[in-house]
Amino acid sequence: MDLVLEGLWNFAEAGVQLLLQPFYYISIILIMLLYRRQVLLERKLFHVKLHSWLTQTWRTVLGGLVAGIGISIAFAFIGMTLTVEGIICIWIATVILLFLRVRYLCLAYSVGLLGVIQFILNLVPSFEGESVVGQAVFAIRELNIPALLCLVGVLHLAEGMLVRWQGASFAGPLFYEGKRGKLVGGYQMQSLWPVPLLLLIPAQTTGGVLPWSPFFGGDAWQGGFGLVALPIVMGFSEMTIGMLPQAKARITSGRLMWYGTFIVILAVISSKWSPFIVVAALCSFGIHEYLVFRSRYDEQQLSPLYVNPLGGLRVLAVIPESPAVAMGIQPGETIVRANGVHVGTKEELHAALRLNAAFCKLEVRNLAGESKFLQRALYAGEHHQLGVILSPDEKAPVAVRLQPLSLLQLLKPKRGAKNVNRGGSHDTNVNVNNQS
Repeated sequence: MDLVLEGLWNFAEAGVQLLLQPFYYISIILIMLLYRRQVLLERKLFHVKLHSWLTQTWRTVLGGLVAGIGISIAFAFIGMTLTVEGIICIWIATVILLFLRVRYLCLAYSVGLLGVIQFILNLVPSFEGESVVGQAVFAIRELNIPALLCLVGVLHLAEGMLVRWQGASFAGPLFYEGKRGKLVGGYQMQSLWPVPLLLLIPAQTTGGVLPWSPFFGGDAWQGGFGLVALPIVMGFSEMTIGMLPQAKARITSGRLMWYGTFIVILAVISSKWSPFIVVAALCSFGIHEYLVFRSRYDEQQLSPLYVNPLGGLRVLAVIPESPAVAMGIQPGETIVRANGVHVGTKEELHAALRLNAAFCKLEVRNLAGESKFLQRALYAGEHHQLGVILSPDEKAPVAVRLQPLSLLQLLKPKRGAKNVNRGGSHDTNVNVNNQS
């Protein structure tokens, strides 16, 4: 009973510590900025509201909370040795990397970097002292890199599950500049999850001792235990022009879970053999970068999906609560006929829809090449008549170019021509009207 009461008291203290730390709130604000910029871009491009940035923010905050609870429970048995100074080192490394690129807002990069720095510091004579530099060196040397790498692996296992669950829910349609300058449709997929962690750590207390021994920490658990709050952010950013967002999310999810499992194995090995720590640290961000490269390479090998085929119009996206949703039109499908008239351009589709302002009959070809026949009444006041966003044609005036985005670019967007980031938020300055 005393052990339970001590655990509840530690939980309350760590919870208060979490609420007093600004990083968790800062991460939520950053996420809101990212989602808001995506919604603004969609409105500039298509003049409609496809997503709600507030709804998506709360969805990801809730997803991060669920992940944080699960990971915290897992680490009650895995164990973590981490000091307040160690947490500050992780925050500083994360912020420095964030200023370089938004997609570096990932524990894999900061822990990997700190692992390499620790390895280098261990090769030189000790120069700790009372100065700030000396205290920083001591804090880095005291970091339990294998335990932190294990945390990286478990986080990516959780991230893989979240990508499978929520990854495609905020996919935003865009027009990209494809090969040889031809415009193609595609999707930008990005989500960030703020994850509040309460990690069990060994501590010298006068209270009880855990009835089990966590994997990391060794004999230090014999002196008692405590909880430390560690808010972090995890997320992913992908783009696809060759597959549906749901399919892309499934592939990304599988790779993240493979990566997480591999990093956990490396962490266990490095905990038993310390010279392997630097190898595991390099793999932490090296393999992560490979996953980014592999995703881009795979997209380059795919034929663009969201281009208009001969004899039809490819649907890039469907506007929520529109007649197209009620009719069951799906992204990637091709509109072949409207009200009995063959349509090959959006002008022909508009003209065919005007043949009967009160009723619509469509012939639509799905991704398997099978035709389906849809019909529905059209009512006055329904926006955009049908409610589909079509793939770009040669008359579309914009293509989005991708470039890395830093934190400074996110917080201080420039006026005029702007670009979309493959690993963060994006913007553009040209309006496109390609709807029906």
